[in-house]
Amino acid sequence: MLLWVKAFHVIFVVCWFAGLFYLPRLFVYHAMAEDRATVEQLKVMERKLFRFVTPFAVLSVGLGLWMLVLVPGYLAMGWMHAKLALVALLVAYHGWCGVHVARLRDDRDTHTHRWFRVFNELPVLILFPVVILVVVKPF
Repeated sequence: MLLWVKAFHVIFVVCWFAGLFYLPRLFVYHAMAEDRATVEQLKVMERKLFRFVTPFAVLSVGLGLWMLVLVPGYLAMGWMHAKLALVALLVAYHGWCGVHVARLRDDRDTHTHRWFRVFNELPVLILFPVVILVVVKPF
């Protein structure tokens, strides 16, 4: 059972990250857009992508918790503590994306495309250490 849960956890994490890599890229385009039609189209794309990717986040976290129930010994391992802290940051980032979707929808977000370009890179700073922690288990 554990291997099935783990397989689907990895699948949903990949899908979640795909969305988190693309959504802020839409924010970059939105911040650069000058014509109203493009801005309105980007609002639709941002909303739809955020709604599409959110269930992957929920499923990723849910299956991760299920694995902790199946193997509670993971909670005694330092690498898991670090991973869970990074996952908490990722969940916060996901929520922050939702805030930007709402602000951009209401024409209230004043960040520049350069700011969103930096914001777009933050999930990579989480992905790398999470993969290393899970594969190498350094603690």
